Amino acid sequence: MADSSTSPIGSDFTFERLHHVQLDIPAGSEELCREFWAGVLGMTELEKPPVLAARGGCWFRGGGVEVHLGVVPDFTPSAKGHPGILVAALPALAARLESHGVPVVWDDNFPGYRRFHSADRLGNRLEFLEPTFLEPTATP
Repeated sequence: MADSSTSPIGSDFTFERLHHVQLDIPAGSEELCREFWAGVLGMTELEKPPVLAARGGCWFRGGGVEVHLGVVPDFTPSAKGHPGILVAALPALAARLESHGVPVVWDDNFPGYRRFHSADRLGNRLEFLEPTFLEPTATP
């Protein structure tokens, strides 16, 4: 498998990190999104640039994760496609979601990670995972 930090062609660019993931939402569902992404998950809502705010939707950030929720005319929740969000203290997040009535489905089919799937209030699939291995530490 190729090194994911280099370009597929070899040398002109590198991938740094994912800036954000965008999920589709129906028009008028911003309050429902705020209830879930800010209220349940505790993310901070970001101010959208005015030209983009006019399109509707909302953006959230928590830690190094940024989620953009964009309005589409014919909304259908994503049943398969999803963001995979790395979490510290995964059981605590599962408990928080469940305490807010959000179902959590544990899945042990990804070696090296504990993970579960859930969904936002609009039915978009979400994956939360935590490594079960320790990262090697640098030695002097």
